[in-house]
Amino acid sequence: MSSYESFKTERLLLEPTSKKDAEFILELLNTPKWVKYIGDRNVNSIEDAKNYIQHKMLPQLKNLGYANYTVIKKSDNIKIGTCGLYDREGINGIDIGFAFLPKYENNGFAFEAANKLIKTAFEKFDISKINAITTKKNFRSQKLLLKLGLKFDKIVKLPNNNEKLLLYTLNKYDGS
Repeated sequence: MSSYESFKTERLLLEPTSKKDAEFILELLNTPKWVKYIGDRNVNSIEDAKNYIQHKMLPQLKNLGYANYTVIKKSDNIKIGTCGLYDREGINGIDIGFAFLPKYENNGFAFEAANKLIKTAFEKFDISKINAITTKKNFRSQKLLLKLGLKFDKIVKLPNNNEKLLLYTLNKYDGS
C-alpha cells in the first residue's frame, strides 16, 4: 500500500484503506447509521471485511490511484471513519463518500476529511467535478454536502436499486 499517497489535515491522517484495516471496517460497516443510510454489506467477520476491502476497495485504488481512505486521528492514532473518492456505477463522474463511528461524529472530522479529498481531487487527481449521493432522510449528510460547497442537482437511482437518492455536485471551477 505504500505506493499510494496518504493525506494529512490539521487533526487527521487519511491513509488508503488496506486489509490491515479489516477489524475497523467490520466495526464501521455494522454501525446503525451505516446500515440505515448506506446499506448492509453482509460483512459479519474480519474475514468478510478483508474480502470486502480486497474486492470492493482495492481494485479502484489500483486502477485510478485513489479510492477509500481510513481516517485516523493524529493525536492518538485512532481509526475514526472513512472518506473516499469513488468511481461508482450509475454515477457519471467521481463520487465522494464518508462515514464515521458514532462517537466521532459532530467534531468536524467528516468536513475536514472530505474537504481535503475534494481539494486533492481537483488539484492532484485532475478531477473536474465531484458528486455525492445521499438518502432523502439523511439530513446530516445533506447539510455537510452543502457546507462542503456541493449543490443539489437531481434525484437518481443506482443500478439494481430502486431507492431514490439525492445527487449533489461541485464543479472545480464553481468559485472554489
